[in-house]
Order: sequence, then C-alpha cells, then structure tokens
Amino acid sequence: MSLLEQSLSDAAKAVRAGTVSSTELTRAALDAIERLDPTLRAYISVDADGALARAAQLDARRGKGEPLGLLGGVPVAIKDNMVVRGGATTCASRILDGFVSPYDATVIERLREAGAVFLGKTNMDEFAMGSSTENSAVAATRNPWDTGRVPGGSSGGSAAAVAARMAFGALGSDTGGSIRQPASFCGVTGLKPTYGRVSRYGLVAFASSLDQIGTFSRDGRDAALLLGAIAGHDPRDSTSVKETVPDYGAALDGGVAGLRVGMPAEYFGEGISAETEQAVRAAIAKLNDLGAEVVEVSLPHLDYAVATYYIICTAEASSNLARYDGVRYGRRLDGEGVHDMYRASREAGFGAEVKRRILLGTYVLSAGYYDAYYLKALKVRTLIKADFDRAFEHVDCIAAPTSPTTAFRLGEKLDDPLTMYLLDIYTISVNLAGLPGISVPCGFDQAGLPIGLQLIGKPFDEPTLLRAAHAYQQATDWQRRVPPIVDGGA
Repeated sequence: MSLLEQSLSDAAKAVRAGTVSSTELTRAALDAIERLDPTLRAYISVDADGALARAAQLDARRGKGEPLGLLGGVPVAIKDNMVVRGGATTCASRILDGFVSPYDATVIERLREAGAVFLGKTNMDEFAMGSSTENSAVAATRNPWDTGRVPGGSSGGSAAAVAARMAFGALGSDTGGSIRQPASFCGVTGLKPTYGRVSRYGLVAFASSLDQIGTFSRDGRDAALLLGAIAGHDPRDSTSVKETVPDYGAALDGGVAGLRVGMPAEYFGEGISAETEQAVRAAIAKLNDLGAEVVEVSLPHLDYAVATYYIICTAEASSNLARYDGVRYGRRLDGEGVHDMYRASREAGFGAEVKRRILLGTYVLSAGYYDAYYLKALKVRTLIKADFDRAFEHVDCIAAPTSPTTAFRLGEKLDDPLTMYLLDIYTISVNLAGLPGISVPCGFDQAGLPIGLQLIGKPFDEPTLLRAAHAYQQATDWQRRVPPIVDGGA
C-alpha cells in the first residue's frame, strides 16, 4: 500500500508509532500535487517549504517523545476562504489580490494544536458563490473522476484534493451545500456540522447566518477525527455555541440497529435522475438491512427552500461584501474621486456571479421590497425549520440524496444560473434550519461518476450521523474506490 492510500486516521497512528514520518507523508502528498494538480487545479497555492518545515518540526517532537496531537503530523488542505497567519487569502477573487492575513482562523489554530501540516489553500467559487468551482477567478477545478466535468462547489478544490489523494483531509465551508454537494460529485465524505458547532472566526463571510466550516475526508472515521479537532466553543465568535464536544470517535461503533431513519417523499420527486434515485434507495435499504427502521416523513415546505435561500443569502452577501471597496483589503484601482475609486475597484475585482448576488441582495433589502421579499423569506425559513422539528419527533436522522444528479460537464450550466441554483435543492434546507448533514458515497452511475447519500441530523447530534455513516461504510466499499487519474488513468 502506498503512503497516500492510508486513511487520515491510519496515517496519524503510523506517525505516532514511528513506522512512517510526517516528512515522508508530506513529501508524498506534495509529489501527488506536482503530478496531478496542473490538470485538476484543486489548489490555489501550495506552501511546500512551509509544509516540509512543519513536518520536520513534528518529526523532531516525536523523536523527543513529545505528543503530536490527534492529527499526528498528517498533511491537510484548507479552502481559501479561511485565514492563515502570514499567508495569502484570496477567496478565489481578484478583489483580494495581495491580501495577507495577520492572524489565524480559530480552526487553523486548533488544527495546529492537533498536529496538522498545511499543504496549501484550495480552489473555490469566488467568495463561495457557486455550485461548480467554475466561478473562481483563478481557474476552474476539474473532477478527478472525469476531468471534463465539474467537482461541484463551492468547495470543489478541497473535494478534488481529497478524492485525488493530494491531501489526507481538508476543510471546506458550507453555506447551501458547498461541502456535501462537491463531496457527492467527487466520491468523498463531506460533513457540515450544526451551525454554531465550529467557530466561524477567521472564515471570510458570505452569508453569516448560513455559513459553517466543515470537513472533507475519505470516510466517516476520518470525519470524526477532523471534527473532534476543530469543534468547540469560541468566545471570539458570538454564534459559537457552548455545547460540550462529544467523543466522536467513540460514537462510531454503535451500529444502526434500532435507529429510526426518516425518508422524505419530497426528495424523490421531479428532477432526480433515475440512477441517483436507485442508488440512494438501495443505500437506505442497506441501512434497513443493518437494523435501522425506515420511516416515511414529510418536509412539505421543501419546494420553497431554493427561493428562500437565495433571498436570504444574497441579502447577507450584499452587506458582507460592502467592506471590499479598494480601501481596506487587497486590490485598488485609481479614480478621480473616492466614489470613482470604489466603483473601479469593485468593477474590476468582483466576478459576474458575485456581482449578480450583490445586485439581488441589494434589491431585496431596498426600501419598499424588504417586507415583500426579505421578511417573507425569514418567515418561510421558520416553516422549513418547523418541518424538520416535526420529522425529528419520529426519527433519529433523515436519509436522502445529496444532489439530484451526478457531476455535469464543465461549462454546461455556466450561462444558466437558475438551473445551477436548483442543483442545491436537497442541501439548502439543512442550512436554513441550522442542522448537521453528511454526504457519503453510495454508488456510481453508468458514466462512472460518484453518487452521494445525505444523512441529516438533529442539532448537535453529529455522533448519530457519524455512527450511521460509519455503519454504512463498514458494509459497503464505495468510499474505497479511487479515481483512475490517481493511478495514471484519464
């Protein structure tokens, strides 16, 4: 077995045991990046010297018998909307050209304490706005399973890096499905924790009431390890919740016998591909075979989720992105006066999708339209949350597709933003309700593209999601399959 075939958990154990060094793991990951990333473009920046220096430092600590932490010298990747002290953060946008962060995000501090090695920053849709990672100002990331297709978005770079064995794990952010949907498209495990479980301090805000940092990994065990490293209250984030962090690793082995799994009819209606529906139904049947009880539930306001989401997220985006004016961060273009300078900097700095969302958000917040759109959307959000509350009175978690289709071709939907928005229909409601969700591979279509099963949990009940995901992955092998490009295939 090559070094890169090991899971994050096994690699961390091997470093702690001294059977492999952090330097060897890091060199192997950097070699894979050098070989594959010119094609995949999963990374925006790679810090090879910094990663090797950090690995050597951790190896020296192990040599002295000092503890290394949960992640034990294993290299990981970070989505480029989380700040790392002394490094560039771009959000894949020209408006942040030249910005270097003076501090670490809380999740970066916690990963450092856990012994992680940072390989670099991964590509994304600009300011996390998109479902394909084609809206990056740097380059479009390609799907490792078929380089003519998208990896999903907006955390497509992190998903592709983990799928192509260019990192043992990665962090992403999920505002409307931006971890779960690319995890589904790339055949990896993507976990969006409960809103408030992981600090957002140091995450560049897109839509503050929806954004949540989460993890990409090869399986549920690695997801438990990464979440355990980054979860917990942070006094610097007012939305961070004072909840005890459970032992996620200990929760994995409980099995699903007696678990009540909800199956919402609304997720299997118009728009889902036949192959996706077949694979997800088979996955739910497998959970049933393993001892879970499958119960039909209803989420009747699902049809309103996309419209509600795009009103709320664009309103919050128009407010959050007002700070990028050419004065305080990154790029500045000259003008005859301050307003001309603002206009020129924002015109040149933002891409088309960001401008579209700023315009939409400004419109729904404007005088005369606030009550008609934004206030009404907040009321519908409450109804969507109430749907989940009623469902969870009868079930322990909900099982559904992550995306209605597998990965689409590059450029196929770029000129049709409405169709692109509808691809998030199965993930958006989870963000509106602030719930945890996980996507795990559950099959492949006839073109050889991965399909994702989404499990949705009660607030702060990530242990049940991880337990169900682990039980399913112990009984199947979808998560062990490797894209052909890793072994030199197309």
